[in-house]
Amino acid sequence: MRLCSLLTLLLILTITPRSDLAAQDADLGGVTEKHEMVPMRDGVKLSAYLYFPQGDGPWPAIFEQRYASLTSRGTREAAARLASAGYVVALINYRGTHLSEGRWVGYRALQWGELSDGYDFCEWLATQPWSTGKVGTFGRSQGGYAQNYLAVTLPPHLVCQYMTDTGLSLFQEGYRVGGTTRPERFKGMDAVARDPKDNRRLLAEWFSHPNYDDYWKDEDCTLHFDKMNVPCFTIGSWYDFMNQGSIASFVGRQHHGGKNSRGAQQLLIGPWLHGRLNKGNRVGDLVYPTNAAWPVEEHMIRWFDHYLKGKDNNVESDPTVRYYVMGAVGEEGAPGNIWRVADDFPPKAEATPLFLQAGGNLSGNAPTVTSGADASTSYVSDPYHPMEIPGRGFPGATDARPFEQQAEVRTFTTEPLDAPVEWTGRVQAELYVSSTARDTDFIVRVSDVYPDGRSILIVDYPWRARYREGFDHEALLAPGEVYKLAFPVGWMSQIFNTGHRIRVTIASTGAPLYEPNPQTGEPLTIEFPDNAVKATNTVHHSAKHASRIIAPVAP
Repeated sequence: MRLCSLLTLLLILTITPRSDLAAQDADLGGVTEKHEMVPMRDGVKLSAYLYFPQGDGPWPAIFEQRYASLTSRGTREAAARLASAGYVVALINYRGTHLSEGRWVGYRALQWGELSDGYDFCEWLATQPWSTGKVGTFGRSQGGYAQNYLAVTLPPHLVCQYMTDTGLSLFQEGYRVGGTTRPERFKGMDAVARDPKDNRRLLAEWFSHPNYDDYWKDEDCTLHFDKMNVPCFTIGSWYDFMNQGSIASFVGRQHHGGKNSRGAQQLLIGPWLHGRLNKGNRVGDLVYPTNAAWPVEEHMIRWFDHYLKGKDNNVESDPTVRYYVMGAVGEEGAPGNIWRVADDFPPKAEATPLFLQAGGNLSGNAPTVTSGADASTSYVSDPYHPMEIPGRGFPGATDARPFEQQAEVRTFTTEPLDAPVEWTGRVQAELYVSSTARDTDFIVRVSDVYPDGRSILIVDYPWRARYREGFDHEALLAPGEVYKLAFPVGWMSQIFNTGHRIRVTIASTGAPLYEPNPQTGEPLTIEFPDNAVKATNTVHHSAKHASRIIAPVAP
């Protein structure tokens, strides 16, 4: 009853009229705030909050699209700070959320096709009497996806973009992660939709398309880089699983974008968690040098000043790629914790295997054992009693030992390093696995183990075994048979210092971050089934089946 009451309260709060929120304290610094209902091509009106600088204008406009609330004090004050730099700042809610009319359909109304809400709003801004006709966009995560979708639709007045922690394909990076489904996570979107039933219909729609088919291709930006031709500054974060989307977005636009795209794209990757205004030097359990901080708002204004106002501030001459090479913190003289620049990404690296060994060891030597207990490592995967990874966000830059010490988690660790080692690039996993179930998940993590025992988590990723041959079809396991499972674990740039150890952790459950696999091999469902099965999963590390991590070792 208490949970239902809480959800009801959340729903009421999300649709509270703007006039009821006007009295909330917010320092807008002389900026004028206005609420507008903006018509789309089908007559549906979307809720937008506009922030006008002092003066008579006209001004260029910049906007962000969100399904999340736009009325918090922090959101309003951030918009006012941008507006005070001489822009009309517009924040608009997706259709079917908060005060926006229409039916909640997730991101699908933002894209190309029958509805193009982002396109319509961009062109509405450009034709207002206070507008110069030049429009830019900004936003992170949901606002990053929205910008990629918008770019594909080629609005005539869209001039430039500024994306943070973005994505391209919701099948790979949003509604699913590594093929794993997340129904409990997205049931929570009931509180965003004006009509919660719309969200349940959307969930059912996703589950009726279990594989990567035409339904998912219809909203996959990676198929349309040739149209994404506006200058874009992209920020990625090493401690964010969506960093794959940020990097792929930059690479796709840089190498496959339309006319005038190449040279107008810039990429920045730093030691941060997912978010827009959190790009400081304190991350998780770690405090990096002050050089790790990035002034998002100040740089965003500089970017917009150049492309929307024509200011000659040389922003287009900045390095194409800047990335932060992380190192040990709190160790005087430790290598790393520096910025590097490049003309492209990723930089060259040598693909170097580290093999899982008997006894939880990890080394560059291929295993020689052929049979027996030393040839494999097993553990139990019980969806009714999963191992625990608290929260819904990736817990990077924190001590991973609370997870590693759980009963059905296995670790493989190198000896202390006798010299620093740098990994910059994408880490890959190649596991030889078997299971007593017809389907299961494998979670792989990489940590930097400090001399005092802390295991600082850098990257992790799950992979659902039924998609080991590709997301376009399912291939169930034959119990007991050994299969190769190859998948990316994540991007990183880390110098492991002398005396540190490198650790690879493997498990099959980690809830609630990763929602458990029922392991029956049956079609996946929104509601967790009552016939889920417990499995014994085995990772093989014999001479014949040599499981390994492939590290991008810098030359």
